[in-house]
Amino acid sequence: MATEGHKNTTPRMTRDVSVGNVRVGGRHPHVLIAGPCVIESKELVIETAFAIAGIAREVGFPCVFKSSYDKANRSAIDSYRGPGIHEGLAILQTVKDTVGIPVLTDVHSVADAQQAGQVVDVVQIPAFLCRQTDLLIAAAQTGKPVNVKKGQFLSPWDMRNVVNKLEESGTKHILLTERGCSFGYNNLAVDMRSLPVMRGLGCPVIFDATHSVQLPGGMGRQSSGQREFIAPLARAAAAAGCDGFFMEVHPHPDDALSDGPTMVPLHKLKVLLEELQQVCLASGKGSAVTL
Repeated sequence: MATEGHKNTTPRMTRDVSVGNVRVGGRHPHVLIAGPCVIESKELVIETAFAIAGIAREVGFPCVFKSSYDKANRSAIDSYRGPGIHEGLAILQTVKDTVGIPVLTDVHSVADAQQAGQVVDVVQIPAFLCRQTDLLIAAAQTGKPVNVKKGQFLSPWDMRNVVNKLEESGTKHILLTERGCSFGYNNLAVDMRSLPVMRGLGCPVIFDATHSVQLPGGMGRQSSGQREFIAPLARAAAAAGCDGFFMEVHPHPDDALSDGPTMVPLHKLKVLLEELQQVCLASGKGSAVTL
């Protein structure tokens, strides 16, 4: 690991972040952020949200539901992007009202952040946009917690600048998410040292177990992935000391309209969470590395 951008000092716990009725970070239980990649229909979203919430509750994971109203960075121009912000936010509001769990969605513009912040419990900044200052400022000014996906092109200690932008814009309610680094063409790799390094910034750190196995552009006009590595990477992240897990989950991933090769099949979620719970309980969250 390079030494220029960071140093190790006294370990410390991350701050607590309240996401609706869910507490993330500190000594709170690991959280699950999960849902289909993109909103395909209201029926599928509600059905999946109820199922995920029930499984998470049974296993013992506090749960936040995730789905996108617009996938603005699809590989091909004619790929399905979602229902759009108005219909999408209405569906996410229905999840909050009927399932009773917090919701998260990603935003791609200042106007979107302002509008989404009126509905969702967490505003998410996509990895490709994690250095966009105006977008970070707008997300901070919603008053909602902000989850920032670490860019595939950034070192973990470079996220210090992202955190500074958000804090200077008025929020300390920040989550950071590791989703792998570019490793040559059409491939990602995960450096588990990233988790304690980013926790050293004082922010709870989430491990994105599904985007980390993506093969960007691996099928030419769309991304591919290696679903078989979701479980081992998630177990490694639990042992390394993350504060929660981000997973895209779908009842029928092979028929999904986005990110099918990297989503967890809904019927396999419970077994995976049970495995992760064992590792979490055995290892704790570890110590943070202060930068």
